[in-house]
Amino acid sequence: MGEGRLTGTADDSAVQAVAARALALIEDGAQVGLGSGRAATAFVRRLADRVRAGLHVAGVPTSDATERLARDLGIPLIGLDEGVELDLTVDGADEVAPNLDLVKGWGGALVRERIVAAASRRQVILVGSEKLVAALGQRGRIPLELIPLARGPVMPRLRALGLRPEVRTHSGGTQPVISDNGNLLIDCVPSSVLRDAHAARALDAALRAIPGVVDTGLFLGTAERVLVGYPDGRVEVLGGR
Repeated sequence: MGEGRLTGTADDSAVQAVAARALALIEDGAQVGLGSGRAATAFVRRLADRVRAGLHVAGVPTSDATERLARDLGIPLIGLDEGVELDLTVDGADEVAPNLDLVKGWGGALVRERIVAAASRRQVILVGSEKLVAALGQRGRIPLELIPLARGPVMPRLRALGLRPEVRTHSGGTQPVISDNGNLLIDCVPSSVLRDAHAARALDAALRAIPGVVDTGLFLGTAERVLVGYPDGRVEVLGGR
């Protein structure tokens, strides 16, 4: 999920720039959702540096990989107990539409990312400029998480919605990728991009209505703001209130 160290390319400059900008949003004593993926990992590493320097925070990770990283770096973690409300979640995305609707889940952590975001006052998204799209589906796949028992009946229903579903497998093999929750990840390629917000919401509702579908990678209306990094280190802020 991109938890490795960054390598110094131009794209890394964009990732580091948005991670640094997001760090400025963290106040002492904050409770923070820790996202998954490359940009979120860069943020977690920078946050750990601030913790070692004396910043007091508590984090809730969105994946097992992020949890391992945060623990290794010394970031205090808490559970989502009853009554816990996070100040913000900092996470990544795979597509960002002009209205800030998102596609997430290429890294496989979409269900926990949804839960943590829903427990937060704000969701801040970190992306490189290559993730900006004119319409969702432009980069090719919309993930969903599926209970394994439901695979047989669900796949034809996905095709009936105009999608080309594929069970995500490990690189170079046939073994399915299993989510942190023990479920399958299905990558659904739409026959065309989702032309507008209404189309995205209609597809999301249709997918959620299928028994066995746990969640989709369509994160619609969840982002308060999106920080967009560019190779020259510039950061553009979309949204915000």
